[in-house]
Amino acid sequence: MGMMQEFKEFAVKGNVIDLAVGVIIGGAFGKIVDSVVGDLIMPVVGAVFGKLDFSSLFVVLGNVPAGTAMTLDALKKAGVPVLAYGNFITVAVNFAILAFIIFLMVKQINRMKKEAAPAAPAPAAIAEDVLLLREIRDSLKGQQPRL
Repeated sequence: MGMMQEFKEFAVKGNVIDLAVGVIIGGAFGKIVDSVVGDLIMPVVGAVFGKLDFSSLFVVLGNVPAGTAMTLDALKKAGVPVLAYGNFITVAVNFAILAFIIFLMVKQINRMKKEAAPAAPAPAAIAEDVLLLREIRDSLKGQQPRL
């Protein structure tokens, strides 16, 4: 029973719940970034480089069966080994954008934490208080206790 109790305490800690929420939101956010990259950025990049569709860039590494269309999907369905470097370029751009957005979010959160943190008392003020308390203590040592 001890292990179950320990697991329950672990599972309901704030950090575990926060992590679960972060993973769920991250999955949804990843879909948004995929759409931004695939539907907005890559078509513009393709237009700049001459109507290039990155998803269709690949190198065939094996023999293509007769009658198979030379598209990435058709070759994969036929079991032909294909090096799909265009897909990799899309995923790499997706990662770079996602990493930059997360960097900006963490930077903003850290900035908000710094603003919210209370100012620590100055070391000189602490030292003066300690000296004053020591003087009071020392002056009271010589007196007889009153009843």
